Amino acid sequence: MFSKVLIANRGEIALRIIRACKEMGVASVAIHSTADADAMHVRMADESVCIGPPPGSQSYLNMPAVIAAAEITGAEAIHPGYGFLSENASFVQIVEDHGIKFIGPTAEHINLMGDKITAKTTMKNLGVPCVPGSDGGVPTLADAHRIADEMGYPVIVKATAGGGGRGMKLAKTKKELDYAFQGARSEAKAAFGNDEVYIEKYLTTPRHIEIQVFGDGKGRAVHLGERDCSLQRRHQKVLEEAPGPSITPEMRAEIGKTCADAVAAINYAGAGTIEFLYENGGFYFIEMNTRLQVEHPVTEAIFGVDLVREQLRVAAGYDMSFRQEDLTIRGHAIEVRINAEKLPNFTPCPGRITQYHAPGGLGVRMDSALYDGYSIPPYYDSLIAKLIVHGPDRAAALARLKRALGELIVDGVDTTTPLFHALLEEDAVLSGKYNIHWLEKWLAENTG
Repeated sequence: MFSKVLIANRGEIALRIIRACKEMGVASVAIHSTADADAMHVRMADESVCIGPPPGSQSYLNMPAVIAAAEITGAEAIHPGYGFLSENASFVQIVEDHGIKFIGPTAEHINLMGDKITAKTTMKNLGVPCVPGSDGGVPTLADAHRIADEMGYPVIVKATAGGGGRGMKLAKTKKELDYAFQGARSEAKAAFGNDEVYIEKYLTTPRHIEIQVFGDGKGRAVHLGERDCSLQRRHQKVLEEAPGPSITPEMRAEIGKTCADAVAAINYAGAGTIEFLYENGGFYFIEMNTRLQVEHPVTEAIFGVDLVREQLRVAAGYDMSFRQEDLTIRGHAIEVRINAEKLPNFTPCPGRITQYHAPGGLGVRMDSALYDGYSIPPYYDSLIAKLIVHGPDRAAALARLKRALGELIVDGVDTTTPLFHALLEEDAVLSGKYNIHWLEKWLAENTG
């Protein structure tokens, strides 16, 4: 096992990794910008290194600074968390070239899944079901019209290098396709430096279902069921739950095995998530995230596993500590993402925390780096906490979530907590009968 690991991230995910390291007897190194000098992950790590000024481009995304921090502290491995450099193949290669282990998949696998067209082709060849769409990039508007006419409307234009909902435009008619095609290309160029787009059939009432996979890099892999992430705003997940309310054990076994077999076939190492749109009994691949997910705690809750610990083990050369037959679902788990944002417009709301109290009790987990007096900087993502609850069934988990939200206190800044109080009064949420468009419509009707 590694003796020392550097965490190339901040906030709750950095703290999450530090905790796993401590339990395994592994020393941890935190990196931070000057804005994060007093952050909880810096306080909790065994060592810390300041790597630059507040902007992410000059600190957490500064590859030479991150590598230098690992070298001067003698860290043997780097855990990227999620976001920042977690899916940057160039960074992975540089890390490996410096004789440091990257805790995650290879640069080759990140590149393979980073381009959505290549990812789709690869998965299709591995037997994973995909959304009908163009076979590759769509270079011209004329090509876009031809493909859309053949497929039938509505269609969605997507950036091949996209993510986070950027570079995606819906076209319900031939006339709308002109705007969608040009708009997606412009947005993709600005966000990713790559204006290539492709076209897929737009499913009207799908759910967002993702399968958690884990590989050992030696041709063995397992799946850890699914998460339903259908409650979304602007393609950003708001609430996630596992298992999915609409997925039967038979469906889970079939799609799970398909995904596990696919990642085993390419010798994938570490945690990964294969994301699907699900509609009328069909699964349609959309992308693979080659990293730990924000919502990984709900999977940990229902399977009783520590995914970060497993990442460290596999990266250090150990076999996975579980087999597929060892993985049994127990109960139901739900996670809500609490952001420092002002409703109803979800405007970022940085500032000083004047009082913070985390909920507790049986089946309640709070992943957060908040503390009384902490000042949330304005430079980074507004996610400040993840509240995860686990119960014997979905009804119990929902009741526990409502109770836990009532205990939570975050004073000094606005948060999205009121949104979840409201959602837990809605029949569609309580029954689990919602799709990826439901929350957008609900917000439009209820927030004006």
